[in-house]
Amino acid sequence: MYVHIPFCRHRCAYCDFNTYAGKEGRIEAYTDALCLEIRSLARGAPARLPVHTIFFGGGTPSLVPPAGLSRVIETLAQSFDLSHQAEISLEANPGTLSLPYLENLRRIGFNRLSLGMQSAHPDDLRLLERQHDYVDVVQAVKWARQAGFSNLNLDLIFGIPGQSLERWRRTLDLALALRPEHLSLYALTLEHGTPFERWSAHGLVPQADPDLAADMYETAEERLAREGYLHYEISNWAKVIDGLARVCAHNLQYWHNWPYLGFGAGAHGYAGGYRTANVLGIEAYIRRCHSGDERAFPFSPATVNALPIDRFTEMQETMMVGLRLTEEGVSTHEFRSRFGKDIREVFGKDVEDLLNLGLLEWSGDDHSRLRLTTRGRLLGNQVFMRFVGEGVSS
Repeated sequence: MYVHIPFCRHRCAYCDFNTYAGKEGRIEAYTDALCLEIRSLARGAPARLPVHTIFFGGGTPSLVPPAGLSRVIETLAQSFDLSHQAEISLEANPGTLSLPYLENLRRIGFNRLSLGMQSAHPDDLRLLERQHDYVDVVQAVKWARQAGFSNLNLDLIFGIPGQSLERWRRTLDLALALRPEHLSLYALTLEHGTPFERWSAHGLVPQADPDLAADMYETAEERLAREGYLHYEISNWAKVIDGLARVCAHNLQYWHNWPYLGFGAGAHGYAGGYRTANVLGIEAYIRRCHSGDERAFPFSPATVNALPIDRFTEMQETMMVGLRLTEEGVSTHEFRSRFGKDIREVFGKDVEDLLNLGLLEWSGDDHSRLRLTTRGRLLGNQVFMRFVGEGVSS
């Protein structure tokens, strides 16, 4: 389950997510609408669906009072078969947290916290228009540990204009000093319609240096490997503790191309053979959820787009997202079990070309897993594009 919270105190210059600043007064009404959508979709489901992960993303989910979050969790538990061992995550901005708030989250049932640290350097944070500093991150982590969180992720951004390799190394050092169980590292991209894109187009910020960004990525790979983190997905690292990597179970659902339901304004889902998208605006979302419009699964009153996924498209998407798993890759056994065909039978020429280019390799004891090479990780988009569209060769 993905639950979208589209509220922010300030919309950062690089952000293109469906978020809105200055609308915190609508949080309670929005929470009511979320509960209505959850119940409506559950009523249309063919059975009481099992749920093993819930992820509250945004936006800034930590702006929602604990009572509101508790209502949503309770509604999900009443509507679906929620596992007692479910991973329940909340994204949070460091400057929005307090110890009592985090203690309430643990009491509600949240057991994983993802903090948007982004950088440790004040110049980077100022350019990104983040509303916190590194001291806030340190305090948030301290409170999270005191509250009982033992599964903590930090988000970091590299390739920021003006960010040197040495500054990036320092951010990595300071992030690692906080001993997170998980790290997510993303290259800054200039998304269409954002202030960052406009600033760059008018020369107000320097263009990103792709070679420097690649150096930063490789630096992180080397450093995190030395610190005992498993690089299990292109942008994600999990600390290995007692022989087990603390991977994000929720995101594995996406990367295996397995079903998930999305609730909230602009949320996406993938279930029942459809990819769905909800209406974007907060007020439109609230109105739709109160409309009483009962729809067939996997649609809810808030659904505005639904794309049917045929068998071949599902195979393409399984390759695209599965190859993001840098260690696991895509298993030929699992692919055949799911689709009744071998990977090479469907994508033979493209796989062979990418093997010859040194971007893919066979791994595993029986060489049954197809995964990116070290070089392929830097050129992942070129690999993924080979599995898109009608022109895929077999």
